[in-house]
Amino acid sequence: MKRQINNKFPQELLNTITLGDTIESLKKLPDSSVDMLFADPPYNMQVEGTLKRTNGSNFKGVEGNDWDEFESLTSYKEFTRTWLKEAQRVLKKDKSSLWVIGSFQNIYVVGDVLQELGFWIINDIVWSKTNPTPNFLGTKFTNRQETLLWATPTKNTKYQFNYKTMKELNGGKQMTSVWDIPVSSGNERVKDDGGEKLHPTQKPDKLLYNVIISSTKINDLIVDPFMGSGTTGAIAKRVGRNFYGIERDEKYHKYAMIRVNKEIPQLDEFTQAKFDIKPPKVKFHDLVDSNYINQQEKLYFRTSDITATISNVKELYFDGDDYGISKLGGILSGSSVNANGWDVWFVIRDNKKVPISQIRDAYRINVLGFEG
Repeated sequence: MKRQINNKFPQELLNTITLGDTIESLKKLPDSSVDMLFADPPYNMQVEGTLKRTNGSNFKGVEGNDWDEFESLTSYKEFTRTWLKEAQRVLKKDKSSLWVIGSFQNIYVVGDVLQELGFWIINDIVWSKTNPTPNFLGTKFTNRQETLLWATPTKNTKYQFNYKTMKELNGGKQMTSVWDIPVSSGNERVKDDGGEKLHPTQKPDKLLYNVIISSTKINDLIVDPFMGSGTTGAIAKRVGRNFYGIERDEKYHKYAMIRVNKEIPQLDEFTQAKFDIKPPKVKFHDLVDSNYINQQEKLYFRTSDITATISNVKELYFDGDDYGISKLGGILSGSSVNANGWDVWFVIRDNKKVPISQIRDAYRINVLGFEG
């Protein structure tokens, strides 16, 4: 089938899940049309025989799921390269990012192919499971982690990172690359009509919440080519993003659609990443033009009695010359570099000195409609 050549994502696919093959479905998407792609691909689990828990019971894992079966490591690597090339094509080249999750079984293959294709790796994130599956027969260390690779499609592609929002979400501390999150359990676990767990590798809501909140904006488009139980679609809808999913298994597709349709958007300061929204720029003369600062007023330098007036060009006039607020602030501070003029200059309001930054904030709200 001929690919679409325009960069507009098909509106009929927004917030839907296609039942079909990952690669063939990705090929139908237009170039450079996706803001973020999250992938939870097959792990190519290298398992022989029956795994047993320490209590003697069998561990099913992904047994019986042909979506995780490959003839060889070579065939798995070729599959990985093919879908990653399509992912690279559909991601926006000016600003976008890719997230891929995997285990020790496959993440090194994924990382190798990413770099071969020219992706630029930003971070590797460790998902540290607080309730990992118990060890089998004590033959190796208990595995309690998976790895997420975060990358851009090219070295020069910019990406969204809501650093301040994630810091606020983390109690005011910088969020690290190790995330302590329990595996899905209880009511979060999607079950079929018979009450059985739907998907053996369902990812926790909190994991996708962190991924999406950290690296997208409201209304961004997120594509998940291995939708599985629908976690990406559900969380995307919850936090006000658009999504498009692909899933080849009819049963998973059915329950993922049911799950997403039940989801209700829950917008707040975190989902809107308000901590990272940059306020619109305001120039000093904007305040003068709008009479938020009267051209006849004096401006006071910090707590001193030093004052400046406003010149005809709506800059500060001091000692016979015109200066910008930051330039003159630096000079009066005895520094060779500019000061932050918004913080060092004050006007008199109700017999009190008020920083002009406060006047600027009022201008942003009342004139520009900014309420960040």
